[in-house]
Formats: sequence, C-alpha cells, structure tokens
Amino acid sequence: MTEAKTSLKRTLIGKVVSDKRAKTVTVLVERRVKHELYGKIVAKSSKYHAHDEKGEYHVGDVIEITESRPISKTKNWVATRLVEKAAVV
Repeated sequence: MTEAKTSLKRTLIGKVVSDKRAKTVTVLVERRVKHELYGKIVAKSSKYHAHDEKGEYHVGDVIEITESRPISKTKNWVATRLVEKAAVV
C-alpha cells in the first residue's frame, strides 16, 4: 500500500524584489507578529534567495518558495509556483 507522503519542507509565500541574477530571484517574505513587550502588531520581513531555473519569475510577482538543499552559499530555497502575477503599470 503506497500512501502520499506529506512534505516536511517549509514553504513560504513572498514578493519577488529582484530578478537581476542568473537563475536566482530575491523574495521578500513579510509576517505580522505581536511585539513581545508592548503587544502592538508589527510587520517583520526577511529576504530569501530562491533558485529559478527557467527565469520565469519577475519583480512584483508573488510566488511560493520551498526549502531545499543548499544550492549555493546563500541559496537554500527553490521557487515552486506563481501565486499572483505582477500588475502591469
């Protein structure tokens, strides 16, 4: 009996802020957390470098990234799917 395995890899959703590097996109992931002392909800953000083999994601796109093995010194994530295309200005 074969069962579908649930992935243990983390996934995040964020906005592409740079696509200038070859096969790499920089993704800004924002999260809202409660301040430890004051209780106010504050926005915290982190940038991740994700592997984009075909160069299909561009600045402004909202994409999903998945944790992977280290691909380079700074790249441990892979761009998996497009959530929302960037709005044309």
